[in-house]
Amino acid sequence: MAGVIQEFKEFAVKGNVVDMAIGIIIGASFTTIVKSLVDDIFMPIVGLLTGGVDFTDFFITLKGAGEYPTLAAARAAGAVTINLGLFINACIAFLIVAWIMFMVVKAMNRLQRKAEAGTADVPPPRQEVLLEEIRDALVRNSTRP
Repeated sequence: MAGVIQEFKEFAVKGNVVDMAIGIIIGASFTTIVKSLVDDIFMPIVGLLTGGVDFTDFFITLKGAGEYPTLAAARAAGAVTINLGLFINACIAFLIVAWIMFMVVKAMNRLQRKAEAGTADVPPPRQEVLLEEIRDALVRNSTRP
């Protein structure tokens, strides 16, 4: 049991776990920003272009007595609804996050290719070449009888 605990401690304090935790926290914050962007900026514009349709209140009542003017009213009355507007908002938010993440990964890949291309053309320092030659000469001399 002590070995498992020690192994878990080593896993938990590695940089990858900390990096992942930071990524999750930043991702949660980023999701809040994207949700606000979709709900507060994009959807009012889409609603205006579609003649004042508010997608938040775009729903289908499956079970419940009467018509409900808003989703909040339907929920308050205990009606069973399919919330198409909320689903559309979620899809738009996903597309925005996916596009931004694609652009971030694309930029990181471009920077990585530039860094790899820059280091591939640089010859090793003269001291390193001389040390390699000395090493190779010592290996050749040590294998001779």
